Amino acid sequence: MQLMEVDIFVPCFIDQVYPDTAWNMIKVLEKAGVKVHYNTEQTCCGQMAFNSGFWEEAKKLGEKFIKDFSRGRPVVGPSASCIGYVRNYFDELFYNSALHIECKHLQSNIFEITDFLVNVLKVTDLGAVFEHKVTYHDSCAAQNEYGLSSEGRQLLRKVKGLELIEMKESDTCCGFGGTFSVKFESISSAMAEQKVHHALETGADYIVSTDSSCLMHQYGYIKKHKLPLKVAHVVDVLASGY
Repeated sequence: MQLMEVDIFVPCFIDQVYPDTAWNMIKVLEKAGVKVHYNTEQTCCGQMAFNSGFWEEAKKLGEKFIKDFSRGRPVVGPSASCIGYVRNYFDELFYNSALHIECKHLQSNIFEITDFLVNVLKVTDLGAVFEHKVTYHDSCAAQNEYGLSSEGRQLLRKVKGLELIEMKESDTCCGFGGTFSVKFESISSAMAEQKVHHALETGADYIVSTDSSCLMHQYGYIKKHKLPLKVAHVVDVLASGY
């Protein structure tokens, strides 16, 4: 039986801040029976530029992104935020352009990893072991931009030794929002405080999410206040124990 082949997309902040998550994504995909390809020339998808109003710069990055993933294989990445941006907003940059067809094909063929595992590969149990209590943060991008629902939880419930405890308002924004956390620091910090304290109330050891940007923001508050809580991308949990 021929293995499914995919290209992996490693967002810039994963590459620079959480490279282990990228390696763990490869580990998880290979465990699921997928052959992985990595284009070392890939760069940012352009979301930050687009959201900040620099559409010309975002378009240049988008053009490169489309060309970097033009081999026709499914593209899989560990960020609902970045992939939600590609799926929803590349139309603003490339509608009725020379790259219109290539853009539409990529948009229909790029997947956040929990969605890819559960809904494309039909895999929920990867044999992972993670003997901790965790609570789940639904990122705004995962829900509203990408449209994830229960995929992350389905995967976590199959992890041996893991106890999933729901926090209050798990779907409330943590306050990161990209440049929002820079432009509106006090509001952003207050939102992080609320999110972290909801997580603490569960007695969990870890906050888990599909988006490292949210986790980075929450961990900043946790570290500053020396709280007994850790964070982990769902991929890092799924790669544990084997």
